[in-house]
Amino acid sequence: MRAVLQRVKSASVTVDGELISKIGKGLLVLAAIAKDDTESDVKSMASKILKAKLFDDEETDPPGRWKRGVADIGGEVLCVSQFTLLASLKKGNKPSFHQSANGTNAKTLYQSFFKQVQELYEPDKVKDGLFAAMMDVALVNDGPVTIQIDTDPPKMDDPTSLGSSDVNDLVDKMQKITKEFQIPVELLE
Repeated sequence: MRAVLQRVKSASVTVDGELISKIGKGLLVLAAIAKDDTESDVKSMASKILKAKLFDDEETDPPGRWKRGVADIGGEVLCVSQFTLLASLKKGNKPSFHQSANGTNAKTLYQSFFKQVQELYEPDKVKDGLFAAMMDVALVNDGPVTIQIDTDPPKMDDPTSLGSSDVNDLVDKMQKITKEFQIPVELLE
């Protein structure tokens, strides 16, 4: 599962000219369900979003940055389903959506995600868009602060290690450039 969190002063969702949801200060959460996602991913993402320290603590002296979550400030959350977050342009210019879940599974898991966010916070402070609709999302960024979270982030290879074939290639190259230098004894004194 992938989510993009945007700290906002306000946000709203409109479908066909009709206002569906709106929030004041808080988080706009764009959420995408991947084809391999499970209920566990949904629960993990909901928890992570509500715990994310994206707001400043104005009450300390001096004010502390990145100290408070949306619940700490009494903010609101607007969740919007957005399968395009999982798009890939690796093979050409047309986006591929092969990593996105199919419609039925995506809807089930997204609705579960939304309910989980409500249960972990205050239901009346968590709003929703309209699944699978063409939505107009309007927002006033606060910062701007935009964070991407993945429940199963891509694994980074250890840049300090080399595979065995890489090591052999490196040794071959080093042998080609190694030269023997002989320094006359007089120069060493």
